[in-house]
Amino acid sequence: MEPAFWHKRWADNQIGFHQSQVNPYLQAHWPMLAPGNQVLVPLCGKSLDVAWLAGQGYRVLGVEVSQRAVADFFREHSLEAEVSRHGAFEIWRSGLVELWCGDFFALQAEDLAQCAGLYDRAAVIALPQALRTHYFELLSACLPAACQGLMVTLDYDQSRLDGPPFSVPDDEVRRGLAGWQVAELEAPDIIEDSPKFQKAGVGSLVERVYRLQR
Repeated sequence: MEPAFWHKRWADNQIGFHQSQVNPYLQAHWPMLAPGNQVLVPLCGKSLDVAWLAGQGYRVLGVEVSQRAVADFFREHSLEAEVSRHGAFEIWRSGLVELWCGDFFALQAEDLAQCAGLYDRAAVIALPQALRTHYFELLSACLPAACQGLMVTLDYDQSRLDGPPFSVPDDEVRRGLAGWQVAELEAPDIIEDSPKFQKAGVGSLVERVYRLQR
């Protein structure tokens, strides 16, 4: 999606994708990376998951296009941010958290050279298919060879309801992350908890949780 789309969503407070608690899949399945490692969190918004990862001792590099979301994260956690510039990004930094405000696709390999972990709860499903291809390519090209993480997707009949969040089928994940080990950990059907999708006539809404490693 164009950055303007997300700027408007944040300006209008249309952020149904923001979860009011730490994601349970993250707490249950996060890989056993040693504290001190850096974790990339793409399209992070003001996610509580960022604070959870930092609370476990990880250095978090979150990337978010909306300055409103970045500012809200630091304000809601009562953190004073040191703000600097790096290329196309405005970097807000406090303790173990760095939130890079700018276009995710402007990242370079040197920016992610220290990232041993990846956490994607709402990034790949926020992107239409053409951008997802670019997204997968960037992850594989820019993340270090030894990297592991967690990805959560949705799989549903998109002819019934267009995204975001977009449907990302299992075969697309495995094709996009060729060269990675992709292990499905859970795949619950959450349609009963999703009135928006039910109203649109979607019969099944599968939330897939993957462990990633290469």
